[in-house]
Amino acid sequence: MKITLASLVITAGISGLLSFTLLAAAIGSEYWYIVEMNASNQSDLEDLSSHSGLWRINEGGKVYSFTADYSNYSESELHILNMHSMIVVVLPLSLVLLVFGGICGLVSSLARSPVLLTGTASYMFICSLLTLCGVSLYIIYSYEALVETEKQVGAEVLAQVSTSFGWSLAMAWLSYGLELLSGLLLLIAAHKAKPPPSPPTGP
Repeated sequence: MKITLASLVITAGISGLLSFTLLAAAIGSEYWYIVEMNASNQSDLEDLSSHSGLWRINEGGKVYSFTADYSNYSESELHILNMHSMIVVVLPLSLVLLVFGGICGLVSSLARSPVLLTGTASYMFICSLLTLCGVSLYIIYSYEALVETEKQVGAEVLAQVSTSFGWSLAMAWLSYGLELLSGLLLLIAAHKAKPPPSPPTGP
């Protein structure tokens, strides 16, 4: 089966659109990190179960927003909060750049220009790098926040809970993969859009 330039561009566009949708849903949802009480302790500590997103934490039915008042935090807590501030900048920035990537992809596909297609592919790779940085930072941030919490409440208390990453993070990972796929397809399309070499002329 011969793969055409049109099919490559359309598939790249669908991949980019899905990537944007997944990342937007991930940023807006609140299941990046989940804390659940063990069944044996649930009767006493049920209200400590929580799930959190990039903007707020839902704990025991109560919603807490991330505060910008850093005056009462220790140096290690400030470091963690600064990481969180970077995450809430990098991931929305990647989302905004995806919009411009879609516009560039549409223009380059209509022009059938190898140069524009290659440039758009490189642009998508930059978007994917930003998404990867944001997701990786969130994982590091969550680990350091857990370590800091253990220092404050003790290992015995943390032993009564189980922590895990939620489906919001999984959607962000899928978005990253689709961004890479979109860029790769556009690179292949750019190669196909190149005009065939001119036949050699006779003497």
